[in-house]
Amino acid sequence: MADSKTYVQKPADVTRRWILIDAKDAPLGRVATAVAKYLIGKYKPTYTPHVDGGDYVVVINAAEVPVTGAKETDKIYYRHSGFPGGIKDAQLKDVREKFPERIIENAVRGMLPKNKLSPARMERLRVFAGSEHAHTAQTPEKVEVK
Repeated sequence: MADSKTYVQKPADVTRRWILIDAKDAPLGRVATAVAKYLIGKYKPTYTPHVDGGDYVVVINAAEVPVTGAKETDKIYYRHSGFPGGIKDAQLKDVREKFPERIIENAVRGMLPKNKLSPARMERLRVFAGSEHAHTAQTPEKVEVK
């Protein structure tokens, strides 16, 4: 029997790409799963669970991301100030008006594994409400989300 070895990626061997995703092309859940896949780096053949080998992801048109059904009024976002009675809520349509970036950020945060690598992965996510973004110098590769 051949003595095969399992490849284990080291943090020094990580190469990161820049990915551009247009959020108005697909529903919120599909966009969030695609973003999470690239942030984790699970599509790469060098994927190692305990090494953060994901890419930078730029999401544009976050204000125009479609949702299905009655989520525009039924989906509620909660946040808490940390003080007694400090819970606040907002419907999806209200969040879309004030902070459209938070819609994508919350959906992606929920799809990432809950471990020590999550904060670093979220730092590599850049969300913009419109079609203009500040990362043209990095020449991100446009990825289609179906």
